[in-house]
Amino acid sequence: MAPIYDFIQEWTGISPDVQVKILSTLLVGVLFWLVRLVVLHIVNRLTSDIKARYTWRKSLTYVTGIMALLIMGSIWLKGIQTLATYLGLLSAGLAIAMKDPLTNIAGWLFIISRRPFSMGDRIQIGDYAGDVIDIRVFQFTLIEIGNWVDADQSTGRIIDINNSKVFTDTLANYTKGFRYIWNEIPVLITFESDWQKAKEILKEIVNRHAEQLTPAAEHSLREASKKFMIFYSQLTPIVYTSVKESGVLLTMRYMCEPRKRRGSTEAIWEDVLRELKNHPDIGLAYPTMRLYTDPAEGKKNPGQGE
Repeated sequence: MAPIYDFIQEWTGISPDVQVKILSTLLVGVLFWLVRLVVLHIVNRLTSDIKARYTWRKSLTYVTGIMALLIMGSIWLKGIQTLATYLGLLSAGLAIAMKDPLTNIAGWLFIISRRPFSMGDRIQIGDYAGDVIDIRVFQFTLIEIGNWVDADQSTGRIIDINNSKVFTDTLANYTKGFRYIWNEIPVLITFESDWQKAKEILKEIVNRHAEQLTPAAEHSLREASKKFMIFYSQLTPIVYTSVKESGVLLTMRYMCEPRKRRGSTEAIWEDVLRELKNHPDIGLAYPTMRLYTDPAEGKKNPGQGE
């Protein structure tokens, strides 16, 4: 090998010692890359579960990457005897030159240790909301919901967010702990309608669609209360009454799963429209303009005497 090293040194000016280090570094990189491919191939043959494959792929990437980095560091820094010294020098240099990436790494460590969210959770962080589809060292990825699309449905856009955002932006998790959210459907009827009858109809409809969720919601609430101070006095569907400018507002409030909000809203509204069609004494209200004259209202014209 000596003649080859001498030839390379003559043409490139790289000493044989450095050449050996370069070759060793390449061999380490290729070795760990092959190990990762072999293990992933075995995992893919043993399981078809997408989440399990993703977890293995991410874990192998981190483990092989860290091990390769440590071995490569020991190759190039043989004069440094202890791993602690090597890591100390490495971290000091990185802290100065890579402040933002290090903050993202700290955010990643926070995410995997404290688990404010996990793969598949529906979250909102800052102005962005979506389902978590990937978590990496520097960023996590959402498939966006909302924005120009109604009822929290997917827009199809993929959003990469820096992990450091978990330290600076407010994070809301739709699915962690308590797996249900409250949904409300307002129904505005005219003042002339039989609002009490309409309220009973709406109670029957919302109970038909959501009451079966109450036992599951109660169980989920008991589990969540072991970790969080969550409590509700009532989990069953309810209809509230209030008055607006254009009529009587009856608001159906019920619990649903976050990803089924639009479907349940559609099903309930279709039942409401079908049911109210059979009751001529109940009419849906909408903004209107009313014209009247004093005589028609039983009032005297201004300036008219007794």
